[in-house]
Amino acid sequence: MPILKKYNTTLSRFVLFLTFLLTLSCSTNKLYNNRIEGKNISITPDYKDNTEIENFITPYRNHINKDLDSVLAYCPETLDKSQGKWQTSIGNLMADVTFEKADKLLLKRENKHLDICLLNHGGIRSIIPKGNVTTRTAYEIMPFENSLIVAALKGEQVKEIAQYMIDGKKPHPLSGMHIVINSNNTIKSITVQDKPLNDSQIYYVATSDYLFNGGDNMDFFKKAIAQYDMDYKLRNLLIDYFKEVDTIPVITSQRIITE
Repeated sequence: MPILKKYNTTLSRFVLFLTFLLTLSCSTNKLYNNRIEGKNISITPDYKDNTEIENFITPYRNHINKDLDSVLAYCPETLDKSQGKWQTSIGNLMADVTFEKADKLLLKRENKHLDICLLNHGGIRSIIPKGNVTTRTAYEIMPFENSLIVAALKGEQVKEIAQYMIDGKKPHPLSGMHIVINSNNTIKSITVQDKPLNDSQIYYVATSDYLFNGGDNMDFFKKAIAQYDMDYKLRNLLIDYFKEVDTIPVITSQRIITE
């Protein structure tokens, strides 16, 4: 028994010493990757379809395509974001539709009415072509997972929205607000819901979570005194609207007016 005890003690010390050496080695000899290699593998006819995988995917693909290509409404003319200096027909449509849906939700959940809707020109990724409008159309227009947010802003921040629009010279979708500018692009007047802007009033502005979080440098949203997440994807909002109407309106009303 004493011999066995001595053996175990010696073995324990050896293991402890070996562990110390390994730890010292790992801490002093760090490995670094100083080269990354890769090669371009082109997709050519030499790569044949996998029949088994294709047969598995086909029913799902057909089901998705059927849903995406189902006709929801009709558009009498092409709506394009490139046609218009201060506003576009597709931008007007998206802003007005978002305003309508957001106002109903805000009233139902918070007992408040919406005042303004502001989206971004860059977020519109496709046209609405003349003809049948489908679910796929909505995905093409807005491929992002952006959600509807309502921000409570003071009148001062609404002034910042107007200045942002004029400085940027982009037709961002706008609804509920009118900006009148002089020939030299200075702001003459701002109205919200056809009433003069009140600096001390709180206005409820619908937008996307992307913009609310500072996207497109819309920093005025960071000054919101409250926010309301409507838990509603903007794309789904658009799809729901398409389902509700037979023919999509062509909205050409001006939101920024030059005198």
